[in-house]
Amino acid sequence: MTEATERFFASLPARAPAVLRSPVSGTLQIDLSRDSSRTVHWLVRLRPGAIEVSRNRGPADAIWYTSEEMFDRLVTGRAQAISSVLRNESSFSGDVVLFLLFRKFFPDPPGTHDPREAARTQLGRLP
Repeated sequence: MTEATERFFASLPARAPAVLRSPVSGTLQIDLSRDSSRTVHWLVRLRPGAIEVSRNRGPADAIWYTSEEMFDRLVTGRAQAISSVLRNESSFSGDVVLFLLFRKFFPDPPGTHDPREAARTQLGRLP
C-alpha cells in the first residue's frame, strides 16, 4: 500500500462534510489488488456529511476492483475514476451512485483549472 493511498483514506472523514452533501447513503468496498495473489480491502460507509473507513471486508452495496497502482494514480490526480472503468483498468459492481459519489474525493489532475475561473479572468481584462 502506498503512502499516498494511506493518506487519502485517512483524510476522508475530515473531508466528508464538504463532499457528501447529497442524501445518498451506502457502503462501498474497494478491493485493491497487489498482485495475482494478494488483495487489500477497504470498506467505506458513506452517509450525508460523514464517512467511516475500515480495512475490512463486509456486506457492501457496491464493490470497486482495481490495482493498487491504479488507485495510487487516482489519489494523486494522475488518472480519473470513470476513465479507468471505461478503459477496463477498474471494474465496478453494485450501486453505481456510490461510485459516482466517491470519485468526488479524488483530486483533479495537476495543472487543471476551473474553466469558469479562466472566463472570469478574461472578462476582468476586457476594457
